[in-house]
Amino acid sequence: MAHTLESFAAACSAAISADPGPGGRQRVCDLVREVLQDSDFVATNIKADGPERKALYEDPVHKFAILAHSYHGAKDSSPHDHGPTWAIYGQATGATVMTDWERVEVPSGDKPGVAKRVRDYTLTPGMAYLYEPGVLHSPRRDASTTLLRIEGFDLSDFKRDRYLAA
Repeated sequence: MAHTLESFAAACSAAISADPGPGGRQRVCDLVREVLQDSDFVATNIKADGPERKALYEDPVHKFAILAHSYHGAKDSSPHDHGPTWAIYGQATGATVMTDWERVEVPSGDKPGVAKRVRDYTLTPGMAYLYEPGVLHSPRRDASTTLLRIEGFDLSDFKRDRYLAA
């Protein structure tokens, strides 16, 4: 079945309307996996030569944001969460090594928190993973990749806590 950005956004909105909690978010994660199997959807919406972060859609009711990410070359990130909201990472092309972290020390003022590595796993094309609010994680890309990501709300102007690896 061919997917459009509009039909995907509507299905995500319906999932969150039906269950605004973890079940609805897991359904959205399943929808991300589904659209990543559609090569036309990926080619149309997630451009390898696109910007690092491109907002594709923001839901007017639930406020979640659908984003396309194009990373050019290797990139590593520090441990982080998505503040008070959730995020879904969906791998379109390439591979992303994800690390889950355990909070050892909470951030205080300008002092970053400390986190301990728990496990690493690799997202490959078609895979998606849900990070609930407060879950620390970090992506590492050893080559160029593209992702479809959904944030519970647009975090582009949201200040998040910083963490250092223990």
